[in-house]
Amino acid sequence: MSVTTLSAPIQTAALTPGRRMVILGTCCLSLFIVGIDVAAVNVALPSISHDLHASPTQLQWVVDAYTLVLASLLMLGGSQGDRFGRKRVFQIGLTIFALGSLACSLAPTAGILIAARMLQATGGSMMNPVAMSIITNTFIEPRERARAIGVWGGAVGLSMALGPVVGGALVSAVDWRAIFWINVPVAILAITLTGLFVPSSKAAQPRRFDPRGQILVMAFLASLTYAIIEGNQLGWTSTTPTACFAVAAASLALLIVVESRQAEPLIDPRFFRSLPFSGAVSTAILGFASMGGFLFLNTLYLQQVRGFSPLDAGLMTLPMAAATAVLSPISGRIVGSVGPRPPLLASAVFIGLSALMLTRLSDTTSLIYLGFAYLAFGIGFGLMNAPITNAAVAGMPRAQAGVAAAIASTSRQIGATLGVAILPAVAFGQLRGSVGEGLAIASHPAWWITVGAAVILFGIGLVSTRRLPAT
Repeated sequence: MSVTTLSAPIQTAALTPGRRMVILGTCCLSLFIVGIDVAAVNVALPSISHDLHASPTQLQWVVDAYTLVLASLLMLGGSQGDRFGRKRVFQIGLTIFALGSLACSLAPTAGILIAARMLQATGGSMMNPVAMSIITNTFIEPRERARAIGVWGGAVGLSMALGPVVGGALVSAVDWRAIFWINVPVAILAITLTGLFVPSSKAAQPRRFDPRGQILVMAFLASLTYAIIEGNQLGWTSTTPTACFAVAAASLALLIVVESRQAEPLIDPRFFRSLPFSGAVSTAILGFASMGGFLFLNTLYLQQVRGFSPLDAGLMTLPMAAATAVLSPISGRIVGSVGPRPPLLASAVFIGLSALMLTRLSDTTSLIYLGFAYLAFGIGFGLMNAPITNAAVAGMPRAQAGVAAAIASTSRQIGATLGVAILPAVAFGQLRGSVGEGLAIASHPAWWITVGAAVILFGIGLVSTRRLPAT
């Protein structure tokens, strides 16, 4: 979502209902290819490891290089849309994303693939926040906006859930590089639809660029992620991880001080005085951390422990995909009718149930048992997206709603980054041989961590929505 000043909204009265639906569909299309890409890459990790001789740590970076850059630049991308025009920045983002995808498909080494993923993320940082800014300025009426956000949340969930299936099919039928090829024509279609149907708009008073805040955010996320991923290999008490943790702590402290003194900060610390907002941010981080670790570890388990092909591994996630696809838009409608509390609490229960089931994972776990565990996770994740967004903007003045939503969106990516860094690091730290020899048992501590995260999510849902009115 975007950092948007809502003083110059799109003239919705001049837009027919059909055109508004096309605008919503175009914006969701951009999100869909990003979500498919992120999730599909997880299924391709074993193939990438084999073809490019990538280490487990490099595989973590193939995923986290993208989410790290995306999380760091989302706020900047949204503000640039407000400043230079949402339609223009959206199309530029789609173009960069397509070029990054092409570079990924041609990467001859793991290092170059990681760099290309960072280029992809730079484009993605201009796509998703600006697309949501377009949506929030197109759908003004609260109930209608909640439903549009529900559709948006559905695209998030559906893309991430279908990603393993689509990715598995492409890897099995063609090659892991095909995952990146398909982004190019879809991006071209989205660019064309944007040019035809999305009206030009920008904020009358765009927020100022905050270079100090931007640099500190990037320093915090990069140093923390590097310390977690590399600490398992280098040793947690060795110089590099220790120094990175120190840099992360110092960057966070400086960020709080600097942003408190800014007239127009990148991240306004005062927002966190709002209980619904703080709850939404915490939920986004914990929920998406669970999802990131879930996809990463289950992909390796299904292919390297159980010996599934990429396609079969993707098909095993169909229960999760179906549940997420069905429940994401339903969750949006529930939020629009009675508020975010019921789906948030139910989400925590089902994610916790799934993780609890996976604490019994073995090399011979019944596929039916796995299917129910994946189904439970899909239900939980499908219920989560719409209430996060709604809770983040609830109670905020309309002029600040875009900023609040942008931080919540950034929190999703931070969560995904930390999930891929922490949960596999915990599992890999328990291994005594290759990934295929002991991952099932080694992953148990990671699943217990996820159970703990679900318990915290439930508590946050109870507390943060206690007096939240329906919107």
